[in-house]
Amino acid sequence: MGIIIGRKRRCSCSTPREDHHLLLLTFFVAILLQRAVVESSTLNYTRHRHSSTLRLERISKHLNKINKPPVLTIESPDGDLIDCVHKRKQLALDHPLLKNHKIQKMPTEMPKGMKVMRVEDDMEKVRVREKAWQMWHLNGTRCPKGTVPIRRSTVHDVMRAKSLYDFGKKRSRVDSLSRRNDAPDILSGNGHEHAIAYTGSSQEMYGAKATINVWDPSIQVINEFSLSQLWILSGSFDGTDLNSIEAGWQVSPELYGDSRPRLFTYWTSDSYRATGCYNLLCAGFIQTNSRIAIGAAISPVSSYDGNQYDITILIWKDPKVGNWWMSFGDNTLVGYWPAELFTHLADHATMVEWGGEVVNSRTNGQHTFTQMGSGHFAEDGFGKASYFRNLQTVDTDNNLSSVQGISTLAENTNCYDIKSYYSNEWGTYFYYGGPGNNPQCP
Repeated sequence: MGIIIGRKRRCSCSTPREDHHLLLLTFFVAILLQRAVVESSTLNYTRHRHSSTLRLERISKHLNKINKPPVLTIESPDGDLIDCVHKRKQLALDHPLLKNHKIQKMPTEMPKGMKVMRVEDDMEKVRVREKAWQMWHLNGTRCPKGTVPIRRSTVHDVMRAKSLYDFGKKRSRVDSLSRRNDAPDILSGNGHEHAIAYTGSSQEMYGAKATINVWDPSIQVINEFSLSQLWILSGSFDGTDLNSIEAGWQVSPELYGDSRPRLFTYWTSDSYRATGCYNLLCAGFIQTNSRIAIGAAISPVSSYDGNQYDITILIWKDPKVGNWWMSFGDNTLVGYWPAELFTHLADHATMVEWGGEVVNSRTNGQHTFTQMGSGHFAEDGFGKASYFRNLQTVDTDNNLSSVQGISTLAENTNCYDIKSYYSNEWGTYFYYGGPGNNPQCP
């Protein structure tokens, strides 16, 4: 955007002598201001440089802690470095509650009706599918047997975070109670907006599943994100003991440094305060799969009125051991959250949610342009609006069955909305999302 100059306008014109004096005065004021700025900048720079050195030392120490020595490193076409770390050396086992933990190779029991694909089974089918959903596979190199692929964290990743403490963490949320009571989340003032489907809280649940349409929504500012996920919840929605297990895809420039949709996980046992993190950025989730990198980019993605791509995620509680397992795609086991991490979820879940979430930071005092889902409203339907299909839950008897009678909620339907349906092929499903800022969502 340029600046218009030289436009004719009425004015009280000054004489050449007055112009000369004004020019000199302006010049000397500019010199004084420049000197003041330089002196101030020098002081601030020295202090900032000292602070930055300390911060970089802390960051380096933290990265040495979370980036375990790899057996092999694979460079992804998108710039990610995928470290193949011996599964017994992964960060999860540094957790104080897991010091004597023995890695569980397989769940003792699968949800009834689920078929598990092991990495060793049907290798050709696995290879074909992987080329379609994780970008680092395009390199052609695989992690050796006995190792797990972990996206390496960099100094730049940490520097984008608000602080070292905030790196890899969701900000504390107080919206779950509001959503549960169907009250607008904007009353909580936390800047998160949703379009979700959820179950009632009167039943015990032991897992959930969904197939999620993958898009690459645009993000307005770096500290905003757009995600589509499922939540496994238990505990007090208005207290400090909420337990949550989460997984889906996410676009987060702050966390990853780009705008690609990425497979992600999250967990907390204290309402997002001190415990838990995204992916493998803290001790907790134990990965068992050697071919799926949590935090890696998903490719290809859906296009408007074009090809549609989706991912399937199932999370359920091992009925004998109590660990919460996650499977991806064709029921390929990824890993698990140990039962020791949780309080309420050590028993069962009381609510499941599916849907989209964005951060609305209201830059310049207006609603964000950050998109949810495809960036189109639910009523646009297949190929245009994003979807969740085949919503299922796991019951007390470890049965995986279609969800019946879900509720839906969107805080501001002029910005993002949701509409649910049922069909024989897709079971319970819904379209959701929106563009954010528009004439009806200022």
